[in-house]
Amino acid sequence: MQSQSLFTFSVSPCQQVVSRFFPGIELWVKRDDLLHSQVSGNKFRKLKYPLQQLAGRSPTLVTMGGAWSNHLHATAHAAALAGWPSIGLVRAAPEMQTATLDDCRALGMQIIPVTRDTYRVLREQAEAWRSQLAPHMAADMPGAAETAEADYVWLPEGGSTADALHGVAELVDEAILQTGFVPDSIVLACGTGATLAGVLAGLRGRSQVAGIVALKNAAYLHEDIDGLLRQAGYPAYDNYALLTEHHHGGYGKAPPVLREFCQVFSTETGIAIEPVYTGKVLYALMHLCQSGQWQGGKRVLMVHTGGLQGARGFE
Repeated sequence: MQSQSLFTFSVSPCQQVVSRFFPGIELWVKRDDLLHSQVSGNKFRKLKYPLQQLAGRSPTLVTMGGAWSNHLHATAHAAALAGWPSIGLVRAAPEMQTATLDDCRALGMQIIPVTRDTYRVLREQAEAWRSQLAPHMAADMPGAAETAEADYVWLPEGGSTADALHGVAELVDEAILQTGFVPDSIVLACGTGATLAGVLAGLRGRSQVAGIVALKNAAYLHEDIDGLLRQAGYPAYDNYALLTEHHHGGYGKAPPVLREFCQVFSTETGIAIEPVYTGKVLYALMHLCQSGQWQGGKRVLMVHTGGLQGARGFE
């Protein structure tokens, strides 16, 4: 299957949510959790243009992620659909087993565990993945020495490339066409910053964006967002704010109050959410609305970035 056909997914719907949790606003949810039958969320939006550029090639996709990574999961699916090999450098102990990693292996992805220190180097050094791959190529891939020129394509953590922004940007005009208005604010989860940067690109200076940061100590994301916009050829849009006090203890942390909120919201609205990303967004929005601190206008669009497969880690 050619890479062009990987992304024939339907346009995700926009759903209005009427809920006691969000007084004073008109809330709409862009349901990217319904974007693809197997990959929940916006990860295929990020992969769309980077992988379309590989048409006519037979690459091995190499990427990185945690043991419950949505990006790792989506990349394994995309590679399998295209008939390409894939390799995941995973921040995990060698013996670690998760449902996400089981899925990735079943889809043909080779999982290479790396330490936290090595994972940090992979984040900081653009070519570090090559040195991590080399010993495994020699040990596990027959004829690796003769295939030094093999077509390996690196996808960074979260699929955060400049080309990823073009796919994410498309959701903005989709939502405007569906609702009939430009929202006063768009609210979304922020991990690597690529989705937020893509939404800024799609808005073209209109509206405001609030990024609910899912991890601690994330002030560096301002620089990352600005860099992604610049690399993708967009202006340095600054119509956004990073809300960094709603991480509930850090990435992957989900205290009981947050998990209870996710369960109640899902039951009352029929929209499944999880506590790593989307739950934190809606919990933060609830707090801001109920405390009178919300300054983002009346019409609010929340981007449901999916990630539901990762919720299996809390079962």
